[in-house]
Amino acid sequence: MFFNNNFILASTSKSRKKIFKNINIPIKTIRPNCDEGILRKQLLKKQYTPKKISLELARLKSKSISFTNKKHLVVGSDTVIEFEGKIINKAKNTNEARAKIKKLSNKKHIIYSSASVFYNNKEVWHTTQKTSVTIRNLQKSEIDYYLFRAGKEIFSSVGCYHLESLGPNIIKKIEGDFFNVLGFPLFPFLIFLEKKTKNL
Repeated sequence: MFFNNNFILASTSKSRKKIFKNINIPIKTIRPNCDEGILRKQLLKKQYTPKKISLELARLKSKSISFTNKKHLVVGSDTVIEFEGKIINKAKNTNEARAKIKKLSNKKHIIYSSASVFYNNKEVWHTTQKTSVTIRNLQKSEIDYYLFRAGKEIFSSVGCYHLESLGPNIIKKIEGDFFNVLGFPLFPFLIFLEKKTKNL
């Protein structure tokens, strides 16, 4: 499989960085040169669907780095969680996390993870993957114990769970790609690398 030595991941996500490290893809990570919060609000005002917002943010992140790194293969990624027709955001504290998990309890939510690859400041590939996650029917005591064990790290996850650590303790079922829940559509991306990057 081909890997570009100048490969850049336009993200500071620990989870995404770990994905690439575990499969031995050499990468350089750079924080996207754009304000994700402002962009998300603008896209919501335009009434973009959660799926489309995920892809557009991935594109904007990748493009912001490719603009000054034209000879590099740059990939941007974004993950959006849709619950009952609305996008949910990260919890800022334990109380918000508790309320969120209680709301998600015994229900299904949708995760959209997108990736966009730019080369020479032009998009050469993109994808969006969908995964459904159902949280177990949790009692208050179970939620409290879970949050106590998870600690502040859980605030970095929109759904308040990390599959690579304590997340499976509160999840009932996953329908779709495991890596998509971690925040990156890995399998489609690996196929892209194998088939396309050698021609760049």
